[in-house]
Amino acid sequence: MEREDHRGAPLRKRWKHLHSIGESNVAKNIKDTNIKEICQKAPVLIESILNKKAESITGVTKEGEEWKVLVEVLERKAVPDTQDILNTYELKLTSNLEFTGYRRVGMRHRGDMVVEEEAL
Repeated sequence: MEREDHRGAPLRKRWKHLHSIGESNVAKNIKDTNIKEICQKAPVLIESILNKKAESITGVTKEGEEWKVLVEVLERKAVPDTQDILNTYELKLTSNLEFTGYRRVGMRHRGDMVVEEEAL
């Protein structure tokens, strides 16, 4: 006779279900770790290239085997700080987190509102 859990369900099926949940959580954690590594590496890279302070990461996307990271960089400090000039740079990294290139994709004053296009 097969063993049952407290609800009367066969333990073998319950174990398979819990095991599959665990595998998906592991896969999710691996993806999260990559994003965390990317978010840690991108500002350091752009700061070393431009010798300017990275302010924030505004986007991370994966296209094929390449990661694209949008980083805002303080280009020029101003008084009041709403007049600081921030440039947005797109960095490209391989899936192994090797740097392959960057380009400036935007510029704004800190006080300007930026409206992002909604993804469809």
